[in-house]
Amino acid sequence: MTSTTTLKEQALREEICEIGASLYQRNYTVGAAGNISARLDDGWLITPTDACLGRLAPAQIAKVDLNGQWISGGKPSKTLTLHRAVYDNNPLMQAVVHTHSTNLVALTLAGVWRDSAVLPPITPYQVMKVGRIPLIPYCRPGAPQVAEQVKLLATTVRGVLLERLGPVVWHESISQAAFALEELEETARLWLMSGNKPEPLSAEALDELYRVFGARW
Repeated sequence: MTSTTTLKEQALREEICEIGASLYQRNYTVGAAGNISARLDDGWLITPTDACLGRLAPAQIAKVDLNGQWISGGKPSKTLTLHRAVYDNNPLMQAVVHTHSTNLVALTLAGVWRDSAVLPPITPYQVMKVGRIPLIPYCRPGAPQVAEQVKLLATTVRGVLLERLGPVVWHESISQAAFALEELEETARLWLMSGNKPEPLSAEALDELYRVFGARW
């Protein structure tokens, strides 16, 4: 392993810990729920199973090779197969973040807008930073059929919402994935707290976001 590769891996380990602590401290996840992963040249890093995102240490982060074999750190999260469904089918994606965020889980209990888009496009930053997020019907944590569904969606959306479990968001860095997840959670909170549900942005407003900012829905 070259020194450059070693430094990159260490930086990613530290970023996973920083983002995990930030999400935990601001109640985007609780207890030992949720997981974060990042792509390496020779495999992946992923938070250990049953680990609290708010109390991670860099050396604790699990490393697996390109065959999915556990190399070092704590035992890899049982959602590794789900994360790999993103990485194996979208080579541009460098990180995946999954939380059990309260408002998004509540949205699945109350009823999503549509299965193909759990929330309508109601704010510009939701459209620009997150985009359309489909619902994955309930399966137990770690169920392989969830990964099979994500394989089909990995290049067309930035994430999915697992019914009764929470969001899974992927992006080109750990921080970007976390920021998109936060935007999604806040949009769910706005939607749930609105007595009279707001209308989606108009077609003209959406077209302008697509044209000016390269957004997609």
